[in-house]
Amino acid sequence: MTDIFDEMEEDALAEVTVASDADLVSLGTLVEKQIEMEDAVIQLDNALKEAKENLQFHKTKTVPEHMNAIGTGLWSSADGTVVQLKPFVSASIPKSNKEEAYAWLIEHGHDDIIKNEVVLNFGMKEMEKAEAALETLIKAGYSPDTKQSVHAGTLKAWLGRQVEAAEPVPLELFGAYLGQVATITKGK
Repeated sequence: MTDIFDEMEEDALAEVTVASDADLVSLGTLVEKQIEMEDAVIQLDNALKEAKENLQFHKTKTVPEHMNAIGTGLWSSADGTVVQLKPFVSASIPKSNKEEAYAWLIEHGHDDIIKNEVVLNFGMKEMEKAEAALETLIKAGYSPDTKQSVHAGTLKAWLGRQVEAAEPVPLELFGAYLGQVATITKGK
């Protein structure tokens, strides 16, 4: 059986021609243009990342702090633009806290937000075994890999409910941050 890459190489070698100096110069120009374009994309990606970080800081720190300093949580302009402070929750369990955070959730009756994933790896011709029920896997000699996780959105929603209900939660354990965000509804 011939490898497709071997065939491609043979075809390429069979069609080898000597390029002119002008062709090589134009290829060099095209390569330089591609490098410039790749660099531009990297710069734009970095600028976008920085702009998003600046916006996040502005709407979660700068504007809320100023509104709180002047004693208002709601402001509207003559054109109908409305700015309102709303609470927000951000959380992401650090890897270093994962076991302790999960233990805390279980101990406090919140284990329902922990998702348990069972991953099985079978060979290509083991479809029938793959369809077998989980309880038969150990008897069949397989050792399934398991993974526990808490989806970030689930964690944030759960934490929001806990905070709203004034339930004590160790925020640092869950990498949580509570704050306010300025939401703007544009006018006319």
